[in-house]
Amino acid sequence: MNRNRAVQITYCLLRVVAGLLFFQAGGMKLFAWFGGIPPEMGGQPPLMSQIGIGGALEFFGGLAIMLGLFTRPVAFILSGEMAVAYFQFHQPSGFWPIQNHGEPAVLFCFIFLYIAAHGGGDWSLDALLRRFRRAVK
Repeated sequence: MNRNRAVQITYCLLRVVAGLLFFQAGGMKLFAWFGGIPPEMGGQPPLMSQIGIGGALEFFGGLAIMLGLFTRPVAFILSGEMAVAYFQFHQPSGFWPIQNHGEPAVLFCFIFLYIAAHGGGDWSLDALLRRFRRAVK
């Protein structure tokens, strides 16, 4: 396998796994999947709350990232969501991510920022739509 092919495969895996994890987090908040949010942590949030809107972003954004659909704008929005989550919910508990348990938020923020810069890649619906548009012209 050549290096370019390995890069395409690993990038696709990064995009799909990051999207899947986000999709699951959104499903937990919106639909109480995987046990939902425990009652001692506030339970199921209303849809029109900050956590509810975050859950919708995570659910539908994670699905779009997995599929590679509208990848750049969706990843940019999700990167911003994670920056807000870090500074609003984690950073007040301590300066360093290891102290405030914000490591996942920081990682997701920068993974999505990278995806926003890179795009969907060769194995995405974005690329399929691009090829389709070229063939139609």
